[in-house]
Amino acid sequence: MYKPIERGKVDKLSYEVYETRKEMGHHAGRKAAEIMKEALQQKDEIRVIFACAPSQNEMLESLLQDEEIDWSKVVGFHMDEYIGLPEDSDQWFKVYLENHLLSKKKLKAFHFIDGTANPDKVMEQYTKLINEKPIDLVCLGVGENGHIAFNDPPVADFEDPYTIKKVALDEFSRQQQVNDGCFPRLEDVPTHALTLTIPALMRADAMVCTVPGTTKAKAIQKMLHDEISVACPATILRTHDRAHLFLDKEAFGK
Repeated sequence: MYKPIERGKVDKLSYEVYETRKEMGHHAGRKAAEIMKEALQQKDEIRVIFACAPSQNEMLESLLQDEEIDWSKVVGFHMDEYIGLPEDSDQWFKVYLENHLLSKKKLKAFHFIDGTANPDKVMEQYTKLINEKPIDLVCLGVGENGHIAFNDPPVADFEDPYTIKKVALDEFSRQQQVNDGCFPRLEDVPTHALTLTIPALMRADAMVCTVPGTTKAKAIQKMLHDEISVACPATILRTHDRAHLFLDKEAFGK
């Protein structure tokens, strides 16, 4: 079902390209499910970090269709959160995960990044939670400027000493939130966020990266063909032993 129109490998990163966004999401979700089930055969609890963006919709839909995953043994995390939105805002990444995951499956636990609390205390608490045990899987996307999580080029650090940090959001990254339909205007997008750092994400045993759409095509070409550097933070996935990239033809750009 749904054969890729192109597949390949750049350094350690494998990639598959599909004709449609639905096909891309179907296979990304199947890969994530495969990794989770494999880990669940070896341990009583697995830990998964989820991205919160429209790019993940089809992947999550496919993942949730797999009835063999025992979600009662899954501990979830998310990788970034805004600072300073109104408490009742629908734009919190927490709300995305509640709508697309937690309303559909009951996990053993889900640890949210609290964008309303004191950032220093949140970073201290979340660092402990993330580092208690290894992360089995990260499900992520790539930003229009090549970011992963909210590690935009100006703040990305491949040797970051922190697990989670407060960052000023690049205007390019903030504009993407408008482009994705998450905010009506640039001035409505928060200027700061909390994000897991690149080393924290890269320590995961496996990574499934799902990237649809023409707005991501330039970033994907850089990710696959430029030198590995913070100028395009997503290039770092080419150094991971178990990173899998899923694209639709628009994101692939050819």
